[in-house]
Amino acid sequence: MNDRIGIVGGGVAGLYAAWLLERAGRDCVLLEGRDRFGGRLLGVRLGEADAPADPGTFDLGATWYWPAMQPTLAALFDELGLQSFPQHAEGEIVVEGQPGQTRRMRDFDGSPPAMRLAGGMASLLRALRSTLNPDRLLAGRRVHALTLTDRGIVIDTRDAVGGGAAVEVDRVLLAVPPRLARSTLRFDAPLPDGVAAHWAATDTWMAPHAKYLAVYPEPFWRSRGLSGGARSRSGPMVEVHDASDREGLGALFGFVGVPAAHRARVPEADLRQACRVQLGRLFGPQAADPIRDWLQDWSREPFTATAADLLADGQHGHGAAQVEDGAWSGRLVGIASEWSGEFPGYIAGAIDAARLGVERVLRGDTPTRSHPGATPA
Repeated sequence: MNDRIGIVGGGVAGLYAAWLLERAGRDCVLLEGRDRFGGRLLGVRLGEADAPADPGTFDLGATWYWPAMQPTLAALFDELGLQSFPQHAEGEIVVEGQPGQTRRMRDFDGSPPAMRLAGGMASLLRALRSTLNPDRLLAGRRVHALTLTDRGIVIDTRDAVGGGAAVEVDRVLLAVPPRLARSTLRFDAPLPDGVAAHWAATDTWMAPHAKYLAVYPEPFWRSRGLSGGARSRSGPMVEVHDASDREGLGALFGFVGVPAAHRARVPEADLRQACRVQLGRLFGPQAADPIRDWLQDWSREPFTATAADLLADGQHGHGAAQVEDGAWSGRLVGIASEWSGEFPGYIAGAIDAARLGVERVLRGDTPTRSHPGATPA
């Protein structure tokens, strides 16, 4: 049997699934609504280079991984020849109470050491795409409906100007978050009620978040005995980390603590200015004058967030339910990170869910039950 597999969503789960299917000699087509691939992995460049490990490339999406807890992901990075380095944590952090009331202290975070990829997480996307048949990767094709027929599944798409096109496949790997799938896709054969409700209730990791990033000629805070980490009760950022690359450029990024529903009423330029002012309070005047800065508000991304995500608490959820019965059983398998029973919301979860989904397709099995009660690591 050599069914054609449709992959809806071109983030890391979708690209990894295509990579696995091509290695297995299976026919597949990947459909991505954005004009770029990567989903919630998003790298920005200070320069114009496009090498596999660009200096001056920084993450506005998923940033870290933990080899001790995620050995499968670490092994994939090794197989792809990707280089990694430890998240910088040496030195004291800055703690801010009221604006301007700061103190330095040791960071007592007991978490396992985090690692980053040289060139940012975008290097993972480039490594996966470099081996794939480009004719199978279709960007700018937003999927709006899945229809079961006697011959298989028809995937109806729209392009940026509203033009329609249909793609016929035998099975679908759903590489978009379950809540987004539930709210934006029409299933002509209805999903089981319990599954539809579970998908709608499954939080999408990163959807309510915003990240601010500032880049400097050098990580000047390190010479002052600071790690680049900060915690603040004043905001707008509640948490700041060193995001410097390995080539000498300095960078700081922070999670904006203003709730998504409130951010929607604040002009981006005003919020970026408030972040610069805050960095000046935390790390000195030099921090308020970056070479360049960015603000990525994931709640404003229609291919990531829904209206329900504006009210979410931003925590990692639990594994989403698979379709185990009804017309879609054996035809539709969820593979986005939220479908992972081990690491929902993490990059490792996308790899885990995609691997399991591809294995089911290759076996021709009906999807097995996910484990929505699993605890993320």
